[in-house]
Amino acid sequence: MMDWTDRHCRYLLRLISRHGLLYTEMVTTHALLHGDRDRFLRFDSSEHPVALQLGGSDPLALSDCAQIGLDYGYDEINLNVGCPSDRVQSGRFGACLMAEPGLVAECVAGMQAAVALPVTVKCRIGIDNRDSFEELAGFIRVVSDAGCDTFIIHARKAILEGLSPKQNRTVPPLKHEYVYRIKRQFPDLEIIINGGISDLDSAASHLGHVDGVMLGRAAYHNPYMLAGVDARLYGDMREVPGREDIVHMMLPYIEMELTEGTLLKHITRHMLGLFAGEPGARHWRRYLGHHAHKPGAGTEVVREALEKVAAFRSDPAERSGCDQLHG
Repeated sequence: MMDWTDRHCRYLLRLISRHGLLYTEMVTTHALLHGDRDRFLRFDSSEHPVALQLGGSDPLALSDCAQIGLDYGYDEINLNVGCPSDRVQSGRFGACLMAEPGLVAECVAGMQAAVALPVTVKCRIGIDNRDSFEELAGFIRVVSDAGCDTFIIHARKAILEGLSPKQNRTVPPLKHEYVYRIKRQFPDLEIIINGGISDLDSAASHLGHVDGVMLGRAAYHNPYMLAGVDARLYGDMREVPGREDIVHMMLPYIEMELTEGTLLKHITRHMLGLFAGEPGARHWRRYLGHHAHKPGAGTEVVREALEKVAAFRSDPAERSGCDQLHG
């Protein structure tokens, strides 16, 4: 989710679900140690609980970055050992590290020694031809022996040469049963499943086998799907704001960010899917997409986009024509 789950995205998601654990985009140790830390680590206090996801393979650098994450107030430090991009591999981190469980264990041990926070690992079920269940179990065993109690497992292997990151999200077959078996073999570990989960019904089904579910692109493209999370998975029956309410709740945040120099498009790009599957969704996306990037664009653009949705819903003739067009 690099370049996706930034602080603006997470602020939006927290308005929809009070309880789901939010993750940052993966941030490299080099970026934190030598770049603009605030750019990557700043977040609003309302985002809690929120986890910092790191990318790297140097135990000392990861320990330093875990300490930085603690200082910034994060609730968890996560080591990404699942990203298959060429850029990540060239830096010797991400999914390629699954071939080096001893090094991952050393990284985890170093991070745990540095901070009194949960240190977790996100991985794949395997890489290339190293994709047997036995190899996955061996990886989990070595890293858990170093003190990691929580694994987030994307139920696809990563093919490190020949497939793009996008293809790696769809081409390798899903093997959810591998993740289930890991939970059975390591009952004392917290096992969270990821990959190919597109709705809360599926999430609830997986929870019969594992301890948690991570949603990625499905929740990004349709963020309001999280509206059912608190009641269904956390037992919180408080009323969830409607989509229009969420937009109005975003406006003060947007106004504050604009005064600090943030461009409107950097916030509204995360809001494009808010009306996914609803009447007027295309009007919402189109208006924001056409106007939010313009110089000086402000909250009036968001309000006008919301008016476009309302106008569409109140015009039976337009709705009928749209239904025939997409029928």
